[in-house]
Amino acid sequence: MGEEISMKLRCTFDAAVAGVIEALLLVALAAIVLSTIQLVYIPEIMEQREVDHMDQVDNQFSYLKSVVDLQTSLTENVPISSPITLGSREMPYFVTARAFGQLDIIDGTSSWIKTDFVSDGEIPLTSIRLDVMNSYFVDQLYALEGGAVFVQQSDGESVRIEPSLTVQNQSTQIQITWRLPKFTSIAGKNSTGGYKNCFVRTNYSESTVYQGATTYIYIYSDFLDAWNATFCDVLEEAIENGYINVQKYPAADPTYLKITPGTKNIYLDLTLFTIGAQIGPGVVVQ
Repeated sequence: MGEEISMKLRCTFDAAVAGVIEALLLVALAAIVLSTIQLVYIPEIMEQREVDHMDQVDNQFSYLKSVVDLQTSLTENVPISSPITLGSREMPYFVTARAFGQLDIIDGTSSWIKTDFVSDGEIPLTSIRLDVMNSYFVDQLYALEGGAVFVQQSDGESVRIEPSLTVQNQSTQIQITWRLPKFTSIAGKNSTGGYKNCFVRTNYSESTVYQGATTYIYIYSDFLDAWNATFCDVLEEAIENGYINVQKYPAADPTYLKITPGTKNIYLDLTLFTIGAQIGPGVVVQ
């Protein structure tokens, strides 16, 4: 009788131990699966989300440029708001990080155009910039400057959309026609950051025309390589035939783009359109 009871207790104990071990193995398996998802698949998913966000920003800056081009063409004071998505959110239930963006309207004197027939000095080269700090994908900076859309990252910069530049090869000169937007902002409405959506509100204000023969055009910008690529593309035929020269200067450590006559003169027809810009809701202040 005692041996039967002992055998029953041992079987019960063995079954209990087996159940505990089975539960521990299931927990360990679940932990391994979750760890694999967290370490392998989640970073790939988050990187793709940030890539999708940058594609969205690309489309939004294309739309913003089209709005500004429309306003400079109509020359009517009609405010239009353009959406910009600053960043992307983290995934729920997993350890992930957000991507944050910093949107600024740059209307200071850090970038400008210089030519010899402009009596009042430099022509400002303003911009609207979104600097995105990604957590999984490479950081990127988008900028609408001089009517062009540029993208900059750690390994260089490129031109997304060229500015409103046209070139006429005339008998004795190369005529460059440039429709240049100049952004003006107000304090408190020219900068924002985060990961949510915001709006850039723009409106046409006025225009100024600069025309004349010139012996040089200098462009000072944070996007020197992109401007060099832009003018080399637009002026490709004139450069190949020696009619005009385009180079970053000085060669050792370039600080500006230098455009000078070759065998033909340069005539610059530049229209500067003043565009009021602000970030967020409210009335655009003239």
